[in-house]
Amino acid sequence: MTTARGFWDAWRSERRRGMRVLIGVATAMAVGCTLVLAAWVQACRNGACPAPAGLEQLSGRSTSRILAADGSVLATVGYERRGMIPLDSMAPIVRQAFLVAEDRRFFRHNGVDYLRVFGALGANISHWSVREGFSTITMQLARGMWPETLDRRERTIGRKIREIQVAWEIEREFTKPRILELYLNQVLLGPQIYGVEPAAEELFGKSAADLNVAEAAMLAALPKGPSSYNPRRFPERATARRNLVIDLLQRNGDLTSQEASSWKQAPLGLVPEGSRQIVAPYFVDYVRAIVGERFGDQLRDGGLRIYTTLDPAIQGITEQALERQLAAIEKGRYGAYRRTTRNQYLVTGLDGPENSASPYLQGMAVVMEPSSGHILALVGGRDWNDSKFNRATQARRQAGSAFKPFVYSAAVRRGIPLSQIIEDTSVSVASDRYNEPAWAPQNADYGFQGAITLRQALYLSRNAATVRLGMEVGLGAVIYEARLFGITTPLRPYPSILLGAVDVIPLELVSAYSAFATLGVRAAPMAITRVEDSQGHLLWEPQPERTRVMDVGSAFLMTDALRDVVRRGTAYSAVTGTGFSVPAGGKTGTSDDYADAWFIGFTPDLVAGVWTGMDRRQQILRGAQGGKLAAPVWTDIMRQVYLHRSVPAQWVPPFGVVSLAIDGKTGLLFGPNCPEEERRTEYFLFGTEPVESCPEPIITEPSQLTSNTN
Repeated sequence: MTTARGFWDAWRSERRRGMRVLIGVATAMAVGCTLVLAAWVQACRNGACPAPAGLEQLSGRSTSRILAADGSVLATVGYERRGMIPLDSMAPIVRQAFLVAEDRRFFRHNGVDYLRVFGALGANISHWSVREGFSTITMQLARGMWPETLDRRERTIGRKIREIQVAWEIEREFTKPRILELYLNQVLLGPQIYGVEPAAEELFGKSAADLNVAEAAMLAALPKGPSSYNPRRFPERATARRNLVIDLLQRNGDLTSQEASSWKQAPLGLVPEGSRQIVAPYFVDYVRAIVGERFGDQLRDGGLRIYTTLDPAIQGITEQALERQLAAIEKGRYGAYRRTTRNQYLVTGLDGPENSASPYLQGMAVVMEPSSGHILALVGGRDWNDSKFNRATQARRQAGSAFKPFVYSAAVRRGIPLSQIIEDTSVSVASDRYNEPAWAPQNADYGFQGAITLRQALYLSRNAATVRLGMEVGLGAVIYEARLFGITTPLRPYPSILLGAVDVIPLELVSAYSAFATLGVRAAPMAITRVEDSQGHLLWEPQPERTRVMDVGSAFLMTDALRDVVRRGTAYSAVTGTGFSVPAGGKTGTSDDYADAWFIGFTPDLVAGVWTGMDRRQQILRGAQGGKLAAPVWTDIMRQVYLHRSVPAQWVPPFGVVSLAIDGKTGLLFGPNCPEEERRTEYFLFGTEPVESCPEPIITEPSQLTSNTN
């Protein structure tokens, strides 16, 4: 009896205690629900939650990209690496890997996966700690796009409620495919790397469109902890996480067991860190400077798309051709080379060149379209990592004989025909400075050829004859001519300017020759075709700057005269003599101390310039002439380019230009009294052609001769 009473008393006591607990729990739940409801109502009041309508604008945030003419990426610019790629362009396995790893029921929920919510709550309660989360892809997207408002470090109910509400709004505003596309282009996958495209480029050296199963699984493994699963720092941990994603793909039916097993054995296949080299770095720097000056910080922060003129194939050809020739010079192919070679410099392990001056032989090369000014290739030096000084756009070098065409075009502009005879004999120009000796320039061969035509003087690059011509037309006229052709560097009226003793910017000199290729129209160098924002809106579309600097008839005379430089002049051995048959012209250039070697050449649809020399002005080697050192690079480039490019038609004499046979010794019309071996064909502008021919030879009768018998 006592035992039964005690049992029932204990039972009633426990029931009362249980009721109190139940009431307490119910009260707590009611209070909790009230607090959650109040938090729900208050969470997004007064604009506390971001509006999904702004998501499109934010989603456009991406790293500024500099693109080649074919659309390939030359370089990215910005503190963060971002990149957009359409969902349909991604490899399908990329999308599927992220879905199985991050949100398997993505297409079946409205922004919140309630099964995961209750599962996570149960797991967390059972462990009395936060073990699992329930963030969906939509919720992750919301956090990623508005990190200030939805800071994941804020572990509060209010933040989670805001996140859920924003996720619902996103789901109402956008389609599922669009949400997935936005997520995959913004998800953090590494230090300052946002989106699958830049992550694929950084880790695997390829686009997200080309990833295989193992690579896609590796990317999908990263959102859980980009630092913790960094495959470069923690390869074993990253491989285990990747293989877990592969298992999930198998369970989801995306892979067979055999396929999954095979892919789990695959190596990570990472490219070396930093191996993604900037293509055409000197050109990229040139473009960045132009865009930076116009758009400022927007270049770094605004996700610009910068479309350029560069042709990657021609760029590669140009880089290789220049390096081959510079290495050959250093190896002694053109004579004893007594300077530090690049290989010797690299072996020493010295730091980068001080003040941008390399101790080894340098060079630059530019290829342009003369019709538009589009820069197709630009090489500013041998190694951008070693020296970022751009010798094509920043250097000022003596032009040497490459300046001479401006002397002759000034003469042609005055109506002086190319058949005019000029004396290639010793010349002396008095100095206007007190007690300064007269200037007496020599020819490269230290000899003289006597009476020659202007055409011969140009293609044989005769210094004495050029000085005589320049003094005849006037230094002011020559300077004016150079300005018309786009030379902006200081040009002082000293006689030595006639032989190119003047510093020029290489890119300007190459651009100047575009007027010879186009029969009188100079095209300013152009590197950028358009700039767009991240949404594809056009911000800037520069137009080609084309200026007629010479009438078509006069320009044709100059173009044809410069063709003789490669047909029979100083560049013959390096160009036509090698079998190169595309219509071409150009001019070699050598400074008087053999410190600069040039060749600027052109075809009807391309103009290219090559320079080589030391950064600190000094002789390259004895006899370092442009026809020997620089012209072979030009020919190498053009020969390869025209393997994949149609050969253009040669220049045709325009209306107003006539061709006549002349006597090469006198410049007069060729007639019956002229020696046949001196017969030449010359072009003239109407009104400038000679009207007389060779006179009859004076024949002296023997009876008229007298002898001196003393």
